[in-house]
Amino acid sequence: MRILDKYILKELLGPFFFGIAAFSSIFIGTSTLFRIAQYVTKYGAPITTVVKLFVYSLPGIVVLTFPMSMLLAALLSFSRLSSSSEITAMRSGGLSFFRLTIPVIITAMVVSVAAIALNEKVVPAANASYSYIVRYEIEKQSRPKSQEHIIVKDVKGSNIERLTYAQNFMADTNTMNKVSVQEFENGRLVRVQSAETAQWAEDRWVMYNGTITDLSTEGKVGRILKFQEQVMPIEKNPQTISQEQKKPDEMTMQELKEQITVLKQEYVSTGKYEVELYQRVAIPMASFVFALIGTPLGLSPNRSSSSIGFGLSIIIIFMYYTVLTISGALGQGGALPPLLAAWLPNIAGTIAGIYLIYKASK
Repeated sequence: MRILDKYILKELLGPFFFGIAAFSSIFIGTSTLFRIAQYVTKYGAPITTVVKLFVYSLPGIVVLTFPMSMLLAALLSFSRLSSSSEITAMRSGGLSFFRLTIPVIITAMVVSVAAIALNEKVVPAANASYSYIVRYEIEKQSRPKSQEHIIVKDVKGSNIERLTYAQNFMADTNTMNKVSVQEFENGRLVRVQSAETAQWAEDRWVMYNGTITDLSTEGKVGRILKFQEQVMPIEKNPQTISQEQKKPDEMTMQELKEQITVLKQEYVSTGKYEVELYQRVAIPMASFVFALIGTPLGLSPNRSSSSIGFGLSIIIIFMYYTVLTISGALGQGGALPPLLAAWLPNIAGTIAGIYLIYKASK
């Protein structure tokens, strides 16, 4: 790494970490603390539980601030270099503006990769723990709740033994409707049990009005048996099944892919899950997009003030997340392909950033 690259990197890191602290404070102050205060006043949540909620809310907030902080860092650092004529001196020495942006782009890529890793390894688990504490420690929900699209996986070692899907679960009657049970042996689907309903009776699930279909080693349909009443081959009670269900933001990318596969087999719309899956990469990659936009915008002398840079960052961030929200809603509703819906803001931002860098390099 050249001395110049180290110098630019040093200029970036200060505003970047400041941005993480500043934007995180905004999110925490306007949303997280308000919700936690409601749990304290409404349910009397103890201080230890409140602290756990606060800690589990941090990973999702911090990852969300990475792209914003990268934009602020690029704007402020290049504004300072431009206002002190250091950019002019560097370009007088034969360096192109594109060459000066390389440390910023590499830093933005590193930040994006780190955000993707956190989004996969830390954030879903933290979100799931947050929801569990709210549901069972604060609201004290002892009964399972009614839910749509129930999926239950029975895994032995690294192999799945049984995959159960139900269109919905009705808590008042402990009943699952439109049930399908896929049974596997050594990773191969060997049997499918389907039923109109399944009800929890004492200590077991009982299926009603269904069929059992055996499959050959080639995957062809073999024997088909009809039944009026059949014991369901799962032992998990309604409470356990309810606790195992996760919202999209509580799933890893692998779990999202599995959920999408199961729902597609049942001809259920998967737009919400597909958009969430693609956004797990698209949103962290916004750090790279914002670096492309912020670097050339920071060159204008009238943006040397940190307050102006911060304000400009807010405007760009607002525009990005407005497009992200609209395109995400269109993707979930089927008006746009989920992949395009998730990446549309990044595509537009990348085009804008390349154009701005091209103009600045002239």
